[in-house]
Amino acid sequence: MDLSERQLEIIKASGKILMESGIAGLTTKNLAREMHFSESALYRHFKNKEAIVTLLIAYLSENITQRFDTIINTKQSPEEKFKALFKSQFSYFKQNPCFINIVLSDGLIDNSEEVKNAIQQLLQTNFIRFNSLIKGGQETGVFRTVIASEELVHIVMGTFRLQMLKWKLASFEFDIEVQGQKTMNSILALIKV
Repeated sequence: MDLSERQLEIIKASGKILMESGIAGLTTKNLAREMHFSESALYRHFKNKEAIVTLLIAYLSENITQRFDTIINTKQSPEEKFKALFKSQFSYFKQNPCFINIVLSDGLIDNSEEVKNAIQQLLQTNFIRFNSLIKGGQETGVFRTVIASEELVHIVMGTFRLQMLKWKLASFEFDIEVQGQKTMNSILALIKV
């Protein structure tokens, strides 16, 4: 994804607004004010709020893809890769909680086909990588085979999503790296042979 310096600035400013005011506060008017330029100048980069949110999701998706591919292509065992993937996720979201506000926003998906498609693409990106990891672990005898890899991925991703929702509802107040890793280690114990 090739982003201009201005688009990266807009992503950072959007993240700040999301943390201060939530998804409802992310308006073109508020973003233009945060960026210290006119709303019309913002429209030169994005046609509307949906385009900004879609870019944020695409940016997150690319970041996850790069981090996951790096981990998956290491020589670590499937168990070590599993731990590393979630350590990477919790660390990234601890530093960038604004993305949780986007992905877990009520009503956001319902109101925009464009945003819905971007979130579906993000889920597919995650699914493919997790499935590759779990399937590899099953083939090498590390993970249980009694449940298909696709179903294990749903369990793992659902647990991760629930953990992130709990963190969001707690106003990001507890240490997601500690609590999140504890939860995912429990899932790992369940799926290991």
